Amino acid sequence: MFSNLNATDIILLLLSIVVSLVIHETMHGYMAFWLGDDTAMEAGRLSFNPLKHIDPLTTIIMPAVLIIITGIPFLAAKPVPFNPNRVKYGEYGAALVGIIGPLTNLALAVIAAIFFRLFFKNLGSLAYQAVIIFAEVNVAMFIFNMIPFPPLDGSRLLYAFAPEPLRELMAKIEAAGFITALFIIFLLFYVISGPIYNLENGLMQLLFG
Repeated sequence: MFSNLNATDIILLLLSIVVSLVIHETMHGYMAFWLGDDTAMEAGRLSFNPLKHIDPLTTIIMPAVLIIITGIPFLAAKPVPFNPNRVKYGEYGAALVGIIGPLTNLALAVIAAIFFRLFFKNLGSLAYQAVIIFAEVNVAMFIFNMIPFPPLDGSRLLYAFAPEPLRELMAKIEAAGFITALFIIFLLFYVISGPIYNLENGLMQLLFG
């Protein structure tokens, strides 16, 4: 999806990533707060200030290097803390906290597509690229984060309905550490990259025609 990028495209891509990640992470915190857990609020994460959510290594340096080398903006923000034992509805509430992030990305992609369709004839080349890249980033974040593998958001949805042995396995994977889990996901990405790209391209076609 992200290939043959020039310097302007890379800047637009990084800006889109930062904006989308900040909104994504903030919505995790707000959903947890609405369900009764104020952990994120106490940690100062109910904020759209990028500095509250950005990790210099995993949000800026790592994706910039990978975009240049592979064209894949693989990245992560600081996870928003929440206590699943304090949210309403138990594991189902925790699942809502998890999936609100990728659903927010899907909503942002839809908004970008509506804006594109309404103002297509008036968009200059830079604005055109900015809207397309912003939508691509959010489509990619939606699909990638819905993969049911810890610590990705989709794992919370799976965890709510999974049998106990699978829950225990997922807990062990998550306990191995955030960076370890991301490394495993990065390796697995190349195995499932074909279906992921097909889903991304199909959704972009649906949104933009």
